[in-house]
Amino acid sequence: MLQLNAETLNRLPASVASPSYDRSAVTTGIVHFGVGGFHRAHQAMYLDRLMNAGKALDWGICGVGVLPSDQKMASVMAEQDCLYTMLLKHPDGSREARVIGSMTEYLFAPADPEAVIEKMASPATRIVSLTVTEGGYNFHHVTGEFDAENPDVIHDLTSDAVPRTTFGLVTEALARRRNRGIAPFTVMSCDNIQGNGDVAKKMFTAFAELREPALATWMRAHVLFPNSMVDRITPVTTDADRSTITKEFGLVDQWPVVCEPFEQWVLEDHFTLGRPALEDAGVQLVDDVEPYELMKLRLLNASHQALCYFGTLSGYSYAHEVAQDQLFVQFLLDYMDLEGTPALSPLPGVDLPQYKRTLIERFANEHVRDTLSRLCAESSDRIPKWLIPVVWINLKNGGEISRSAGIVASWARYAEGTDETGAPLTVVDRLKEPLMAAAAMQREDKLAFLRNRDVFGELVDNERFTQAYLRTLDTLHSRGARAAVAELVAADR
Repeated sequence: MLQLNAETLNRLPASVASPSYDRSAVTTGIVHFGVGGFHRAHQAMYLDRLMNAGKALDWGICGVGVLPSDQKMASVMAEQDCLYTMLLKHPDGSREARVIGSMTEYLFAPADPEAVIEKMASPATRIVSLTVTEGGYNFHHVTGEFDAENPDVIHDLTSDAVPRTTFGLVTEALARRRNRGIAPFTVMSCDNIQGNGDVAKKMFTAFAELREPALATWMRAHVLFPNSMVDRITPVTTDADRSTITKEFGLVDQWPVVCEPFEQWVLEDHFTLGRPALEDAGVQLVDDVEPYELMKLRLLNASHQALCYFGTLSGYSYAHEVAQDQLFVQFLLDYMDLEGTPALSPLPGVDLPQYKRTLIERFANEHVRDTLSRLCAESSDRIPKWLIPVVWINLKNGGEISRSAGIVASWARYAEGTDETGAPLTVVDRLKEPLMAAAAMQREDKLAFLRNRDVFGELVDNERFTQAYLRTLDTLHSRGARAAVAELVAADR
C-alpha cells in the first residue's frame, strides 16, 4: 500500500488518475478559507482540471483553516503534501479515484495568523475564496444584518488585536494592500447561499465599517464580490470510504473526499485582478447568476422538500429509496414541470428538461446515501426561501399550486413528531417548539400550522392555497402519505 504524498505521486496505481503537471511549477494565486469536502470536490477540482490541460499553473490554492477543528486538516495536508483523493461514486456502483494536486499549501490561522494575512497581502494573491457555510457569514438570522455582538468579532475589533475571524484576517490583508498601493483581490464566495457574493460584500464591509469607515468605503469602491451558484453532493467522508480507497486502489489517504459525478458552477464574471480560464474547465461564466440560483432553489432544493417529508412518513430513510419509487418520481416531475419551472426566468445555456431528468438520477444514486433526516432539518429556513416564492408566483399568474400546497401539508404532518406507525420523529429546526405546538393543534384547528405568519406570510388568508393544503392534510391524516402522493399525481389526469 502506498501512503499518498509527493514522494509516492509518480508510483500511483494505474487505476488512480493523478496530476499530469509538474506541481513544483504551480504557484499560489488563490487563498481559500474553509477546506472541506465541497471545496475539494469542486473549486479545487476545477483548478486541477485546468492544470492538467497545461493552464492556470499560477492559480494554485493556499488553503486556510480558521477554526480549532481545522487542526486535523492541517496535519493531514502537511503529511500528504496537500494531496488528496477524490472518489466519484456512480449510480451503477462503479467508482473512480483521482488525486487532486491544485492545492499548494495549507495554513492554520490560529497557529500563525500573520502568515495568513501576508499570504493574502502578497501581490501574487488575486482571489480570496470562501466555503465557510452560511453560519460563517455572521449575519443575524432574523434581521440579516452583521452580528457585531459575536465575541470573536468584538475581539477582532479591539485595537491591535491579532485576528481570530475570517473577517479580521481578510480585512487586515485588504488594509495592508491599500496602504501598500496594491490593488485588492476579489472575494469569491462559493457557499450555498442565494446571492452569496452580495452577502459576503455586505458582511465584510460591515465589519470594515466597524473597524475603520474609510476602509469600508475603499472596499465598496474597489473590491469585487461575484455571486455564484454551486452544486455537487459531497457526503461526509467515512472510515468505509478510506477503506475503499485502500482496498480498491491500493492507496492510503487519511482524508479523501467523496462525491457524485454531477458538478455545476455558474459564476459571475466580475474580477478585479483576472481569473483562471474557468470556462475551459466547464464553469459557466455569466453576467447575472440569479436565474441559475433560482433554478437550483426551485427545482433541486424544493424537490428535496417534496420528497423528504412524504418519504419519511411513508417509511423511507434515504433519498435514493424515494427517488427509485415510480409514484414519487412522477410526483417530483409533476412539481418541477408544472409548478417549479413556471416560476423561473430564462436560463441561457441550460437544457432544462435534461437538468430535471438529471436531478432524478442524482436523487436515485444509492451510493451517495443522502438521508431524509438531513433533508427534513431546518425546514423553517428552507421552505420559505425555496418553495413559498413558487407558490406566490403561481398564485399571481393563475398557475398550479396543488403540489406545493401538498408539500407544505406534508411538513405540517411531519411536524406532529410521529410517523404513521406512531414512532417518534426527530424534528430539527430552530423553530421546533412553536411549529410542533401548532402541528399538535391541527386536527382541531386545521389551519393552525399555517397561522405562523413569520414563516408563511399571508398564505393562510389565500383560500385557493388553503383549500389545496387542506385536501392533502386531510388525506395524510385519514389514509397516509402514500395515498396523499397518489392523489396529487392523479390530479388533472
